[in-house]
Amino acid sequence: SGNLSDELWLSLEAAKIADSTGIDGFVLPDHYMTPQSNETLDSWIALAYFAAATDRIRLGTLVTPIPLRPPQLLAKMVATVDILSRGRCFLGIGAGWSKKECEGFGQWDEPMVRVEKVDEGVSLIKRLWTEPTVDFKGKYYTVKGAVLLPKPVQKPHPPLLFGGTGLKMLRLAGRHADICFISEEKSERFLTAKKEVERAAREQNRVSVPDFACAVGIKALEQIGALHSKIETALDLGASYVITGIETEHDYLKFIELLARDVIPSFR
Repeated sequence: SGNLSDELWLSLEAAKIADSTGIDGFVLPDHYMTPQSNETLDSWIALAYFAAATDRIRLGTLVTPIPLRPPQLLAKMVATVDILSRGRCFLGIGAGWSKKECEGFGQWDEPMVRVEKVDEGVSLIKRLWTEPTVDFKGKYYTVKGAVLLPKPVQKPHPPLLFGGTGLKMLRLAGRHADICFISEEKSERFLTAKKEVERAAREQNRVSVPDFACAVGIKALEQIGALHSKIETALDLGASYVITGIETEHDYLKFIELLARDVIPSFR
């Protein structure tokens, strides 16, 4: 439709501006059906297109529901985008929340099963990215003699960004994540979630704990000044990354320009 086309070109133009102005990364949601609209594009195919139109910015999802696709196919898709972008791709990881979407394009399971599929699926994806040949027999996924070539550009693999604040997903983030996105805006809840991830990472004897990211956004351009204090609060909480946006779509491109010109230089 015209609306979907407009949204695509707006996102592409935003990615181009962000690429040239020092913004670190650009994310797309990853859904086939949403409560707002069932007109969507496949995010990973779109990101491959964005990779050809940009040179520097990192590209990924916020987030991909791992149970929605066979993880071995997702591993190939993400590896392809990493190669086409010359090592600028990251995989956002979630358990999925839309029953309607999963029933339409996959299988809907109870929360515990979805979380178990994330753990098993991510383990399989990481092995496919790093091992010559993979035989895998899990509770939900089985592969025999799988060879994923060429491997991703980034070593040991593209970064994994975990989303979600449920206890089990936080513990999986501690086990697997390179970056953990905690959307809670309240300091106490953010710190509680952060401590849980760090505890799980230590239990796995990881050399280092994941970095953390949080969301800081504004509703209108007039609030751009407030973004400084929001980012400072996020950094004080221990976030290494902030993911930001604006609610008014028609101000999106101007917001990115102001972000790069008036906000980012204060934190570099």
